[in-house]
Amino acid sequence: MKKLNFLFLFISISLTAQTVYKIPTDAKRILFLGNSITYQGDYISYLETILTLENPSIKREYINVGLPSETVSGLSEPDHAKGKFPRPDLRERLKRILDKTQPDFIFASYGINDGIYMPFDEKRFKKYKKGMMWLNHQITKRNIPVIYLTPIPYDKITNAAYSNVMDIYANWLMSLKYTNHWKVIDVHQGMKNQLLNERKTNPDFMFTRDGIHPKPQGHWIMTQQILSGLGIHTFTNFTTFNKALLKYNNGNSIFKLVDERQILMKDAWLTYTGHKRPNMNVGIPINEAQENYLKTEHKIKFLLNQ
Repeated sequence: MKKLNFLFLFISISLTAQTVYKIPTDAKRILFLGNSITYQGDYISYLETILTLENPSIKREYINVGLPSETVSGLSEPDHAKGKFPRPDLRERLKRILDKTQPDFIFASYGINDGIYMPFDEKRFKKYKKGMMWLNHQITKRNIPVIYLTPIPYDKITNAAYSNVMDIYANWLMSLKYTNHWKVIDVHQGMKNQLLNERKTNPDFMFTRDGIHPKPQGHWIMTQQILSGLGIHTFTNFTTFNKALLKYNNGNSIFKLVDERQILMKDAWLTYTGHKRPNMNVGIPINEAQENYLKTEHKIKFLLNQ
């Protein structure tokens, strides 16, 4: 009987782990919250391109307001940026973001900065958990659907301690999928599995430049995990984004337009919504940016119809 109960438990967990999330077809504004990895934006451009090519009749705006160095924990190293400024705290700007962007759906990705690159500490962990709970409350009280992305692995080989911190943070976030019914896509484990596989033949392999910021290949793996979480599994066997684009007519041309527009719009949105981080690009006025957005949209529509 115990073996039978265990079998049912195993099947139940396996089915739950394969949960698929859907972006509602009437969700027109998709907001991405996050830190410098989100600001880099490659995975957002990849995702927007694929979803546009897969469903050309669905028109959505993908808004990137990722801010480098940001945390949800409110923590900062004493010498962050060589003492020039503390890490930005999402609490300072979230209300403005939500008020000004009016999103219909949100992806949120935090964690890599929240352990502030030190070995595990329970007090820091509690700050991260408290920050994520606060973020979820702020979003859900506005009745906005949200998917959380687990933090990517820290893959700097000389700092195994911080890699362990990210394992813990990602596992905790995944646990909320089962205990609190949060929508969570496990970017962390998918990337880590591939990282460990690569290191079987190349012990020095890294998906990132510095342990933190993914190179294009790393962003593509992030995108693959997100697509799978959305129930789109046809891209798991493509080793690069460029190979995936070969499926489509004008795929590369559409991606270039999407990516150029993302680069323009993210700075415009950051400037419009406001933040306190120095040394950021000043975006063009949001009205001007939206005019450019529509011009690019017409070009994309033309290519989709060819």
